[in-house]
Amino acid sequence: MLFDWDNTLIDSWTTIHEAMNAALAAMEHETWTIDQTRERVRRSLREVFPEMFGDRWEEARDVFYGRFRHVHLEMLAPMAGAEALLRLLAARGVYLGVVSNKLGEHLRREVTHLGWNDLFGGIVGATDAERDKPAPQPVTLALSGSEIAPGDDVWFVGDTGIDLECARNAGCRGILIRELGPRPGEFDGYEPMSHFSDCHGMVTLVTAL
Repeated sequence: MLFDWDNTLIDSWTTIHEAMNAALAAMEHETWTIDQTRERVRRSLREVFPEMFGDRWEEARDVFYGRFRHVHLEMLAPMAGAEALLRLLAARGVYLGVVSNKLGEHLRREVTHLGWNDLFGGIVGATDAERDKPAPQPVTLALSGSEIAPGDDVWFVGDTGIDLECARNAGCRGILIRELGPRPGEFDGYEPMSHFSDCHGMVTLVTAL
């Protein structure tokens, strides 16, 4: 079972919002509301920032990461039920991995800060693979060394269409985990196999298996 990280296992919108607005302000762009940040932040920074900031994208990147590094560990908070779900799956012998579009070094620092290193076989962030989500390469990298190939036996759990699209591209089963279920036509072509409103719901399923 592979998991997205931000807002699937940890609540990070406040941190992302603060860092994003720091970059927007530095580039003299209009800042976003928290709802706009939730709606617009999907793809990895290395794909989005050149589109947003043109020749100054690396400057914007440095501002974003500078602010992010300053606050992300102190603001880090697991989603309700996330640790219980991970430890239950690990106790059942399920291979666990993370596939995120958060910069790899920041992702692994957060995993370490929470004391979750022992739970994951593969922890893959942005720039770790040749391409980022929704490309399939990060999934292959997260499973490397496990003798598990991408396919129907691998569930990819995430909170956005990017995660479900990545699951489809890798040939895995996509699982949506967020408060609201899928809207009609929202995920055409990569509909989730199942939807859970939160990690507690998945704990109930795993316990019943």
